Amino acid sequence: MSGGQSYYEFYRGSSIGTALTDALDELITQGDIPPQLAMRVLQQFDKSLTECLQKGVKNKTTVKGHLATYRLCDDVWTFVIKDPQFKMEGVGAGAETVTAPKIKIVACKSGDAPEGKKSGAKSNDFS
Repeated sequence: MSGGQSYYEFYRGSSIGTALTDALDELITQGDIPPQLAMRVLQQFDKSLTECLQKGVKNKTTVKGHLATYRLCDDVWTFVIKDPQFKMEGVGAGAETVTAPKIKIVACKSGDAPEGKKSGAKSNDFS
Protein backbone atom coordinates (compact mmCIF):
# COMPACT_ATOMS: atom_id res chain seq x y z
CA MET A 1 0.00 0.00 0.00
CA SER A 2 1.32 3.39 -0.90
CA GLY A 3 2.23 6.23 1.47
CA GLY A 4 -0.99 8.17 0.86
CA GLN A 5 -3.16 5.06 1.28
CA SER A 6 -5.91 5.23 3.88
CA TYR A 7 -6.51 2.17 6.05
CA TYR A 8 -9.69 0.76 7.54
CA GLU A 9 -10.30 1.74 11.15
CA PHE A 10 -12.05 -1.45 12.27
CA TYR A 11 -9.09 -2.74 14.31
CA ARG A 12 -9.63 0.20 16.67
CA GLY A 13 -12.59 -1.79 18.06
CA SER A 14 -10.27 -4.62 19.19
CA SER A 15 -9.11 -4.82 22.80
CA ILE A 16 -5.67 -3.37 21.93
CA GLY A 17 -7.26 -0.61 19.82
CA THR A 18 -9.64 0.30 22.64
CA ALA A 19 -6.76 0.40 25.13
CA LEU A 20 -4.78 2.66 22.80
CA THR A 21 -7.75 4.99 22.30
CA ASP A 22 -8.36 5.18 26.07
CA ALA A 23 -4.68 5.97 26.72
CA LEU A 24 -4.65 8.68 24.04
CA ASP A 25 -7.87 10.21 25.43
CA GLU A 26 -6.27 10.39 28.87
CA LEU A 27 -3.13 12.04 27.47
CA ILE A 28 -5.25 14.61 25.62
CA THR A 29 -7.36 15.31 28.73
CA GLN A 30 -4.21 15.85 30.81
CA GLY A 31 -2.84 18.19 28.16
CA ASP A 32 0.21 16.01 27.50
CA ILE A 33 -0.43 15.67 23.74
CA PRO A 34 -2.52 17.59 21.21
CA PRO A 35 -5.50 15.85 19.53
CA GLN A 36 -3.72 16.04 16.16
CA LEU A 37 -0.91 13.82 17.48
CA ALA A 38 -3.42 11.32 18.84
CA MET A 39 -5.05 11.11 15.39
CA ARG A 40 -1.65 10.48 13.77
CA VAL A 41 -0.96 7.71 16.32
CA LEU A 42 -4.32 6.06 15.51
CA GLN A 43 -3.65 6.30 11.76
CA GLN A 44 -0.25 4.66 12.28
CA PHE A 45 -1.93 1.96 14.41
CA ASP A 46 -4.37 1.23 11.55
CA LYS A 47 -1.49 0.96 9.07
CA SER A 48 0.84 -1.07 11.29
CA LEU A 49 -1.75 -3.61 12.40
CA THR A 50 -3.00 -4.14 8.84
CA GLU A 51 0.53 -4.65 7.49
CA CYS A 52 1.48 -6.94 10.39
CA LEU A 53 -1.54 -9.19 9.82
CA GLN A 54 -0.94 -9.27 6.05
CA LYS A 55 2.69 -10.31 6.45
CA GLY A 56 2.61 -12.35 9.65
CA VAL A 57 -0.49 -14.55 9.52
CA LYS A 58 0.24 -17.67 7.49
CA ASN A 59 -1.96 -20.38 9.07
CA LYS A 60 -5.04 -21.62 7.26
CA THR A 61 -8.39 -21.60 9.08
CA THR A 62 -11.65 -23.21 7.99
CA VAL A 63 -14.95 -21.82 9.33
CA LYS A 64 -18.18 -23.81 9.44
CA GLY A 65 -21.45 -22.58 10.92
CA HIS A 66 -24.92 -21.24 10.18
CA LEU A 67 -24.96 -18.02 8.16
CA ALA A 68 -27.49 -15.80 9.94
CA THR A 69 -27.08 -12.61 7.84
CA TYR A 70 -24.82 -11.18 5.19
CA ARG A 71 -24.50 -7.78 3.55
CA LEU A 72 -22.39 -6.06 0.89
CA CYS A 73 -22.09 -2.29 1.15
CA ASP A 74 -19.36 -0.14 -0.44
CA ASP A 75 -17.17 -3.18 -1.24
CA VAL A 76 -17.30 -4.37 2.39
CA TRP A 77 -18.85 -7.76 3.16
CA THR A 78 -20.35 -8.36 6.61
CA PHE A 79 -21.31 -11.87 7.71
CA VAL A 80 -22.94 -12.96 10.99
CA ILE A 81 -22.38 -16.65 11.68
CA LYS A 82 -24.11 -18.58 14.46
CA ASP A 83 -22.41 -21.54 16.17
CA PRO A 84 -19.17 -21.24 14.17
CA GLN A 85 -16.43 -23.84 14.38
CA PHE A 86 -12.93 -22.72 13.46
CA LYS A 87 -10.50 -25.45 12.47
CA MET A 88 -6.98 -24.03 12.54
CA GLU A 89 -4.29 -26.01 10.74
CA GLY A 90 -0.67 -25.94 11.78
CA VAL A 91 -1.33 -25.05 15.44
CA GLY A 92 0.86 -27.18 17.70
CA ALA A 93 0.98 -30.90 16.88
CA GLY A 94 -2.20 -30.92 14.78
CA ALA A 95 -5.36 -29.05 13.96
CA GLU A 96 -7.17 -27.18 16.73
CA THR A 97 -10.93 -26.47 16.76
CA VAL A 98 -12.43 -23.39 18.45
CA THR A 99 -16.15 -22.60 18.81
CA ALA A 100 -18.23 -19.54 19.74
CA PRO A 101 -21.96 -18.79 20.01
CA LYS A 102 -21.88 -16.10 17.31
CA ILE A 103 -19.30 -14.13 15.34
CA LYS A 104 -19.25 -11.24 12.93
CA ILE A 105 -16.80 -11.26 10.01
CA VAL A 106 -16.04 -8.07 8.10
CA ALA A 107 -14.13 -8.57 4.83
CA CYS A 108 -12.91 -5.92 2.44
CA LYS A 109 -10.62 -5.68 -0.55
CA SER A 110 -7.14 -4.49 0.35
CA GLY A 111 -5.58 -1.65 -1.62
CA ASP A 112 -3.01 -3.93 -3.26
CA ALA A 113 -5.45 -6.72 -4.22
CA PRO A 114 -6.03 -7.19 -7.96
CA GLU A 115 -9.52 -6.46 -9.28
CA GLY A 116 -11.88 -9.37 -8.85
CA LYS A 117 -9.87 -10.89 -5.98
CA LYS A 118 -10.98 -10.77 -2.36
CA SER A 119 -8.63 -10.14 0.53
CA GLY A 120 -8.47 -8.58 3.97
CA ALA A 121 -10.73 -10.05 6.63
CA LYS A 122 -11.48 -9.52 10.26
CA SER A 123 -13.58 -11.41 12.73
CA ASN A 124 -14.89 -10.27 16.08
CA ASP A 125 -16.88 -12.04 18.75
CA PHE A 126 -19.92 -10.14 19.89
CA SER A 127 -23.05 -10.88 21.87
